Amino acid sequence: MKRIFQFAIIALAAGCIVACGGKKSEEVADSAQLAPEKVKTLKMESQSIAKNLELSVTLEGYETMNISPSIQGHIEHIYVQVGSRVGAGSTLVRMDQTQLNTAKINLSSTKTEFERVAALKESGNISQQVYDQTKAGYEQLQENVRFLEQNTFVKAQFAGVISAKNYEDGEMYAGQPILQLTQISNLKALINIPESYFPLVKQGMKVEISSEIYSDKTFPATIEIVYPTIDPNTHTFQCKVRIPNGGEKLRPGMYAKARLALGQMDAIVVPYQAVLKLTGSNERYVFINNGGRARRVAVTLGQRFDDQIEILPVVPGDLKEGDELIVTGQARLVDGVVLDIVTE
Repeated sequence: MKRIFQFAIIALAAGCIVACGGKKSEEVADSAQLAPEKVKTLKMESQSIAKNLELSVTLEGYETMNISPSIQGHIEHIYVQVGSRVGAGSTLVRMDQTQLNTAKINLSSTKTEFERVAALKESGNISQQVYDQTKAGYEQLQENVRFLEQNTFVKAQFAGVISAKNYEDGEMYAGQPILQLTQISNLKALINIPESYFPLVKQGMKVEISSEIYSDKTFPATIEIVYPTIDPNTHTFQCKVRIPNGGEKLRPGMYAKARLALGQMDAIVVPYQAVLKLTGSNERYVFINNGGRARRVAVTLGQRFDDQIEILPVVPGDLKEGDELIVTGQARLVDGVVLDIVTE
């Protein structure tokens, strides 16, 4: 009985070895069944190109201000409507004047008291402490009146256009901005630029703005700020572009293109058809010859020149000058497949 039990264990172990070995052999056999793919290759070389970067942007008013007084209360009168053009210093809103009028009365009486105390101080009939306390109270009331005047008669801080109105005369102001003022004689755009261009982009560089609405016209702009950090999620950095808009053809909210000339630079340019696109996504990739096997490399697209396209590896160093790019037969490839390189 003992010998029968030992035989059963040996048989079970042998079965496991055969099964595992069979599975491994099957995987090797599947790999071996992939016949070499016939392809043509092209050695990649750097070229000097006039580098122009074109990016999509949304235009914004150079300055936008919510008209929100620091005091709550009834709105006596709103002097403007949506679309009204106002100059810097123009009165936009008049709030309830009760607090301001009360503060002015208190200031007037305190001024009289302060003048009396100042005269007594000159004659030496009161102490320095009494004088200082009276003066501090008077100056505090002066500051309070200035604050209430600014928030009762609300003025425009810059010239622009009223782009929103949320209240009417007589309504209670309670937090939501009464108006929105937008400057449109100058616009701005925030551009997200790939991090690989960070050393090339400088403050003061010229930018061309174009819009499909004005297909035959471009608008000059200037990089005003290059933000100093890189977004770790998108690997881009941001630039603020100032766009003079004296003719007011462009408006906040418009979709536009920003074209930035970066000068001559070396780049890898390849046939456009050599770049493949992953179905259902924007991921682009190419195949290169890696010791007789296909190697897939993720890329981003740069500038296009007719049937040629600039490519940049997603992972720095994945592509370099001298690599053999597969330009024919690449659509049939999978990563690691054996290549049959045709030279004709």
